[in-house]
Amino acid sequence: MSGKADSLKTIFLALGANFAIFVTKLGAAIVTGSGAMAAEAVHSLADCGNQGLLLIGLKNTKRLPSPDYPLGHGKAIYFWSFLVALLLFSVGGAFSLYEGLHKLNEPEPLRWPWLAVGVLAFGIVAESISMWGCLREVNKARGEHSLWYWFRESRQSELIVVFGEDLAALLGLVIALAAVLLTMITGNPVFDALGTLAIGVLLVLVAIFVAVEVKALLIGQSAEPELKAAINEFLEQRPEIARLFNVITMQLGPDVMVAIKAEMRGDLAARELVAAINAVEGDLKARFPEIRWSFFEPDVAD
Repeated sequence: MSGKADSLKTIFLALGANFAIFVTKLGAAIVTGSGAMAAEAVHSLADCGNQGLLLIGLKNTKRLPSPDYPLGHGKAIYFWSFLVALLLFSVGGAFSLYEGLHKLNEPEPLRWPWLAVGVLAFGIVAESISMWGCLREVNKARGEHSLWYWFRESRQSELIVVFGEDLAALLGLVIALAAVLLTMITGNPVFDALGTLAIGVLLVLVAIFVAVEVKALLIGQSAEPELKAAINEFLEQRPEIARLFNVITMQLGPDVMVAIKAEMRGDLAARELVAAINAVEGDLKARFPEIRWSFFEPDVAD
């Protein structure tokens, strides 16, 4: 990966867009009676809750280490991200599926359909701006890699969640607009119900994909592959190290922990050995600022 994205900016941009969209969708759903519009309103409200939980998670990561949490609270963002993916996405999806099935069994004609079209068009514009802001930050992080590679390998769970919900929101708006237009053209409210069901399926699928990625971080995933390779290369080139046996990394929110096992060069006395290890660790953290904790084990065999 090329660098770190500004997750906080992305979250606030998405929060502003989603709240504006929610207000317009809710008003349109009440006036038109559109199930797809109601599903989209709930989806946007859930997205606002998503951003609120992510902000809580980012705030928790800044808490200082303590005896109970010696490595800090960096992984708190993974808990809140998983909660967003599992609960709010799924709740939005479940409501949409329920609303779609209800509309299939009891179809209702649309009222003021052009109002729904106008609100959805506004939503598409607003969500496109949010998606543009998100992609701008994602591009900083992914560098030359594809979006799929970034999604699979990124360790910024909050950015993964915002990207997933922005993508789902934009596609959901397009589906809802198509459903409303088809209902207007044909006069058949079944298309509105089918659009609502499609939005529900979309939200559930996005929830599953995002939850799988965040789960890996929650359990204890290593640093990004490129960072691990760069750390290994840095250590192998150090003159103090004769052989590098093992390097273990773990991503802890915005921070990284590194554990190193290596044979030191030369027959060093205890004080000289400590000084050599301290020099390696100091230069390592200067080269890779994301490394907050490092543990070095000198040995003569793996």
